[in-house]
Amino acid sequence: MLDTAFTLEARGTRTPLRLSITQAVIAGWTGRDPVARDKHIAELEAIGIARPASTPIYYRVAAARLTTADRIEVSGAESSGEVEFVLIGAASRILVGVGSDHTDRKVEAYGITVSKQMCDKPMAPVLWELDEVIGHWDQLILRAFAVIGGARVLYQQGTLDGMLAVDELVQRGFDGGGLPEGCALFGGTFAAKGGIRPASRFEFELQDPVLGRSIRHGYDVTELPLLG
Repeated sequence: MLDTAFTLEARGTRTPLRLSITQAVIAGWTGRDPVARDKHIAELEAIGIARPASTPIYYRVAAARLTTADRIEVSGAESSGEVEFVLIGAASRILVGVGSDHTDRKVEAYGITVSKQMCDKPMAPVLWELDEVIGHWDQLILRAFAVIGGARVLYQQGTLDGMLAVDELVQRGFDGGGLPEGCALFGGTFAAKGGIRPASRFEFELQDPVLGRSIRHGYDVTELPLLG
């Protein structure tokens, strides 16, 4: 994703912002609570996905996979989304957004790194400044809904006190350094309510109950046929 339009919501105002994102990293198994983390690992094992080599783990994907579109195309019917907060290094500061690590689950069963590369990664086009939320970071809420069989259901929900703190997440992923300029880091997710499954539409949000605001986005999923 290069030179992409966002809206920065900061200090009560909304300002157009163009960012050049040159690298993308998907962090996995980032839970603070080992019980909750192991629940998500078991959830993936149940659909044939091996345990990670380490926890947390950081997967590189092409920055071109990031999109703010409201529709993506996928191969076949075995992919699904996951709501995650997103940190972006921009002009010596960190911005906060929300996205979906949409992943091909069939490919994930034999190659997690490859599976991360198979699907676009939708992001909401609104960002916050980390400085405005870091003081109450643990109270922020990630939430996702999925449209499955025509019904909109709550798919994921949790507060960020269940995830690694920002400083630890960044330091462990970048050899103790800061978040690089132009890097978008997806910060991990929660177990899916009712198990991982595909949906025709995926909606996600990051809610700030302290400042009374939310970032929301959604996208439709178009399945392309598998012809062999």
